[in-house]
Amino acid sequence: MKQKLKLLNKTKIKKVLILGGGISKERKISLNTAKSVFKVLIKKYKVKICEPNEDLIKNLNIFKPDVVFNALHGQFGEDGYIQTILESQKFKYTHSGVLASAIAMDKEISKKIYIKNKILTPKYFKFKFDDNKKIDKNIISKIQKKLNFPVVIKPINEGSSVHVYICNKKDLIKNLKKLIMYKEILIEKFIPGREIQVAIMGKKKLGLIELKPRRKFYDYEAKYSVKAKTKHIIPVNMSVKNTTKVMNIALRAHNLIGCRGVTRSDFKFYKNKFFLLETNTQPGMTNLSLVPEIASFNGISFINLVEWILRDASINR
Repeated sequence: MKQKLKLLNKTKIKKVLILGGGISKERKISLNTAKSVFKVLIKKYKVKICEPNEDLIKNLNIFKPDVVFNALHGQFGEDGYIQTILESQKFKYTHSGVLASAIAMDKEISKKIYIKNKILTPKYFKFKFDDNKKIDKNIISKIQKKLNFPVVIKPINEGSSVHVYICNKKDLIKNLKKLIMYKEILIEKFIPGREIQVAIMGKKKLGLIELKPRRKFYDYEAKYSVKAKTKHIIPVNMSVKNTTKVMNIALRAHNLIGCRGVTRSDFKFYKNKFFLLETNTQPGMTNLSLVPEIASFNGISFINLVEWILRDASINR
């Protein structure tokens, strides 16, 4: 069913600067998002893709865009850092603001918000590497006592499932060593079940999609490689009651964190319960990305989605 989009910002937009690339581990995906957005906007606007490097402020003031489309992913792009620069320079920008971006990117803080507001999320604890980068062998007994195996280990502030591993007792130490460059990480209970992703667009529950990865879970390869052959299921075979429930949880999380624009919340559905893993403030916009796919299924073309995001841009977000 085709949906009508309400464009709140009626200001004439002529020039758009797309921030893409960056220095995070998601640089490649960010560039793909930037190129996808550029391809549709160039037909109607004066558009430029810009790296968020040391010349960013100079480039912003030379080009003087009406809107900055933030196509960055990961650290320094969706953690409040770039948003602070754009706020200080008074350039309207897309997606969430400084505080919401920082909260959503920090998996521990966002989990605390979920728990405080009675939103189910996998049990976890924070693990700190010592100064000598050694791993305390007692970690295994601690996990058995608090969570039991299998567990998921992940950085606190990375996206796109970067450096995320599902671990049993046998491979825990080996995988922890892969994360030793981080001072602290999260260790959380692995929840099996169905992978459900929900898109929110402003105050609107846009829809959901189910993923069936051929890999162990919906990791970086499953998200961005065609070769991974992750199955995207839409419409999702789920009762109206549960569909409504998970979309309401996603909208609550979006609002509790203070998000703006488009977000995507990732869930596991297990034993008739939804477990919220995280809320992504800047979901990808590539040919394999989920939010454009959900939007398309609901009658919103890619160009209309991108233009809605543009019109939603502002400062003081």
